[in-house]
Amino acid sequence: MKKILKDPYLWIFLIFLCYPLYPYLGDYISLGTELLIWFIFTLSFNLCLGYTGLPSFGHGAFYGLGAYGTALTFLHLYNKDGFFVPIILGALIGGLFAGGLGYLIRNKKGVYFAMLTVAFTQVLYFICWRWDEVTGGEAGIKGIVRSSFLGIDMGNSYNFYYFVFIAFVLCALVIRRIAESSFGKSLQAIKQNPIRAEALGYNTGFYKFAVYTISGFFAGLAGGLYCFLTQSAFASVLDWSKSGDVVIATLLGGGTVSFYGPLVGSLIFVVAQELLSAFWEHWMLLYGLSFVIIILVLPTGLMGILKRK
Repeated sequence: MKKILKDPYLWIFLIFLCYPLYPYLGDYISLGTELLIWFIFTLSFNLCLGYTGLPSFGHGAFYGLGAYGTALTFLHLYNKDGFFVPIILGALIGGLFAGGLGYLIRNKKGVYFAMLTVAFTQVLYFICWRWDEVTGGEAGIKGIVRSSFLGIDMGNSYNFYYFVFIAFVLCALVIRRIAESSFGKSLQAIKQNPIRAEALGYNTGFYKFAVYTISGFFAGLAGGLYCFLTQSAFASVLDWSKSGDVVIATLLGGGTVSFYGPLVGSLIFVVAQELLSAFWEHWMLLYGLSFVIIILVLPTGLMGILKRK
């Protein structure tokens, strides 16, 4: 019992279970839903950066592909009467593309790996921006409707919030199980010293490919949920800036030193973004400065500081 009470997940789950009931905060149910989606996104990304040391600076591609895959599946295969299956297919599309890219660049290292992921993201971004017949081009895809699921009306914002909450709980538990498994320990060994890991018999290329595919699946799932949150899909979710957002949120919280760092970073990043954009038109200036400060002053993030204390 004491072990359960000390589990950070228990308190995180309880806090967000009651989110709609909080005074003032409960009125911003869309913000709470977006936070839960970001939790899934950053936790999945941290499997690459924090656990394997892969500088995947184009991870927004899988998030965007999940959103587009969900939107296109919903509109063209389910005749506006689907909900759960389009999200799953969006996640599978994210994982499929991540697996393809991961296989091609599995043996690349450092800046070469990072630049290839960014290039891949920008290629997809311009395809979605220009392919009017399929993606809607600059206008994007609209007309997504949250229908019922298991008899529950997902058009209701509170019902959809709890659907996303359940998805977050399941994803968080699975991702932590992966991180704590022997597979996760192998990823950490590769991050610490890939040459020594290879000498010990680890197929580092396969492990990188596998974790990239898994991470892409969960990122695609987050993108699919975001598609139904906004009831649309636009090319902006594929832009390099979306990848930069997830990197900043993960580093800010201390994902490189703590499993729970991405959750802390996402909470601060999303809330700060909402507040700054409401009060200052040029809030992106602070966004860029924050990234520089984090890299120079807080390389281990907030959780790193707490651990040292």
